[in-house]
Amino acid sequence: MNTQTDTAVSAPARTVSTAVILAAGRGTRMKSQRPKVMHPLAGQPMLRYLLDNAAQVFDRIVVVVGPDMEDVAALAAPHQVVVQMDRLGTGHAARQAEAAFGAGDVAVLYGDNPLITPGTMRALLDQRRSGDTGLALLAMEPADPARYGRVVTRDGRVERIVEWADATADERAIRLCNAGVLCADAADFRRWLNEIGNDNAQGEYYLGDVVARAVADARTVRAVVAPEDELRGINSRAELAQAEACVQARLRQAVMDGGTTLVAPDTVFLCADTVLEPDTVVHPNVVFGPGVHVKTGAEIHAFSHIEGATVGPDAQIGPYARLRPGSDVGAKARVGNFVEIKATTLGAGAKANHLTYLGNATVGSGANIGAGTITCNYDGVFKHRTEIGAGSFIGSDSVLVAPVRVGSGVITAAGSVITHDVPDDAMAIGRARQANKAGHAASFRERLKNRKERG
Repeated sequence: MNTQTDTAVSAPARTVSTAVILAAGRGTRMKSQRPKVMHPLAGQPMLRYLLDNAAQVFDRIVVVVGPDMEDVAALAAPHQVVVQMDRLGTGHAARQAEAAFGAGDVAVLYGDNPLITPGTMRALLDQRRSGDTGLALLAMEPADPARYGRVVTRDGRVERIVEWADATADERAIRLCNAGVLCADAADFRRWLNEIGNDNAQGEYYLGDVVARAVADARTVRAVVAPEDELRGINSRAELAQAEACVQARLRQAVMDGGTTLVAPDTVFLCADTVLEPDTVVHPNVVFGPGVHVKTGAEIHAFSHIEGATVGPDAQIGPYARLRPGSDVGAKARVGNFVEIKATTLGAGAKANHLTYLGNATVGSGANIGAGTITCNYDGVFKHRTEIGAGSFIGSDSVLVAPVRVGSGVITAAGSVITHDVPDDAMAIGRARQANKAGHAASFRERLKNRKERG
């Protein structure tokens, strides 16, 4: 009897990858007390973009922060955080994380260069793992190379990085510019970081000097070229505005690809978390703050501002409407021009067509809120709720003094001040009785005329 013994062959272990994000910069040129990486793009800190994108590509993330940057460390959680106590340059910052490199490949990214896409990060990592590449770096060909460091190549290999100030005329004519992002094997990276010096005017250790160390080790260095918009750094308010424009362009394209009509895309401003479902329409000059979800078929008219709100299917918002946090507009409901709602639920088919404030209110389905209606929700200390039942008709210039409940099917007379609950199907009249005094208008005008003539 023949027997056969199967020998299990284990698959080779997958190489682990680590992204180190340098986020210790104070942002001196921003002229701000806020850490540079906490400045917002489309409603969220710029560091958030890099964390989210890197998490799609790398197995581990380590964030290098400066002292007293608890807010940055909190944003980085649950990723590992290390502190650069002395800011001695980008090379020194990367060195603070070397104990966390582990084995495998390490990429060093910059927190103030937040727009690198997962696709570009994967291309960098793939290049590093493609045969003979000892060090991979990101480069770009900007429309205006300006004072960027130039990447000098020969036969597809990077020979050196030359800073603009040190470049010859021929080198300054090179279009390929250094973006500063590097990727190498962890052991090589550790060695090269510890070999770089600080013999320069600033007395700092520069991460870019790793390129020269890799070349000196006869290791192949290759560049991965990415779009300029992904690699732009943010060091000033002007550059922050340029990055905001890039982010907005991406977000607009994404929602249009998802089935939303933007009538004038360049005038619509979105947040990173804005959700616009298919078949929504957004007219010009609309601003979305954080936490907005607009459902299928809804239409947002011009000059509306929406934040922290849900807009139901087939609802109509604006023009000139403001939806503040906690607002929930039901299906086919209508929030018209110069209407502001806050912490308010508007039931299906309910209407507040113009010149109205609804705060801390619940409005039932099919209710109609007349022009000039106000819910008085704040007594100077506490917020109180107003409840308006389904099918009620609130007359123009009604004032509802919370806490108050207006039942279903109620009519309030125009100009009423409602301070007590109104039962279902009742009519509420809360105004002084009108009195007409014959001839009093003429005599009043005569008295005014005589007073003016007497001076």
